[in-house]
Amino acid sequence: MSSLAIASRSFSKNPILRKAVLREYPDAKFNDEGLSLNGKSLINFLDGYEKAITALEVIDDSILSHLPNLKVIGKFGVGLDMIDLNSLDSYGVKIGWTGGVNKRSVSELVISFATALMHRSVFANMEVRNGHWYQIQGRQLSGSTIGIIGCGHIGKDLIKLLKPYNCRILVHDILDFKAFYVKNNVTSVKLDMLLKESDVVTLHLPFDDSTKNIINKERLQMLKKSAVLINLARGGLIDEAALKEIILKKKIGGVALDVFETEPPIDKMFSLMDNVLITPHIGGSTEEAILAMGMAAIQGLKNPQEPLSLI
Repeated sequence: MSSLAIASRSFSKNPILRKAVLREYPDAKFNDEGLSLNGKSLINFLDGYEKAITALEVIDDSILSHLPNLKVIGKFGVGLDMIDLNSLDSYGVKIGWTGGVNKRSVSELVISFATALMHRSVFANMEVRNGHWYQIQGRQLSGSTIGIIGCGHIGKDLIKLLKPYNCRILVHDILDFKAFYVKNNVTSVKLDMLLKESDVVTLHLPFDDSTKNIINKERLQMLKKSAVLINLARGGLIDEAALKEIILKKKIGGVALDVFETEPPIDKMFSLMDNVLITPHIGGSTEEAILAMGMAAIQGLKNPQEPLSLI
């Protein structure tokens, strides 16, 4: 029986990861055509293999019911929202997954986005491109109030990186990390208070039924008119229609979006706004993060976990 099929396009095209895989799985199958695999095409690609490495491919009952030989999935990337863990358990498939391996890539980007938007660099750049040259006044990140929604691996890493900026840091999470909060001078607050008091709000949550549109129209209206809103987590956490309305009415200072509910985004207006910074889902895509995620996926094939242990 064949050993390993790698559905992920980005993993398959990385020469370092390919070399690492082939040392242990010399007959590994790669997605060399760069196909976006889903449904029947994903089933056909994985058919007959005991192990697989996946990234953005949806793995649920409709897939697993056609793959009786599959025993282990190595997850390339830190998000598990593409994988139905209950279905894995039902079919006896284990998963190799390591959380937080791309945290520094994301937390660095949050700080760069926050700084750019507070200094109004996006607007200033657009003005210069349009032939206008004059001083544009912004604000410093230092000493501001940062609101972090979700204090997992990335949220904690971001807090560490913010230390030299002497910011007041507010966090909201369904879990209580009291010892970490005390050690790092962080204040845990309710979500509404965080939104009302923060100069920068950044989201670091998974996407599920409980977090869908967690930043809805009502909560967007709680933000300061000068606030910066950043989402490098998952599309669907913010009500995009309501966000667009807030931006057009100039009721927010700046927005950075690396993720959308539909990717690429259907509404092109966001990329045309002079206080909005749009990137194509690059938060965890530094060279270092890609290698760390890939090596974790390979290691996960050797030491997989029971899927329900991750819930």
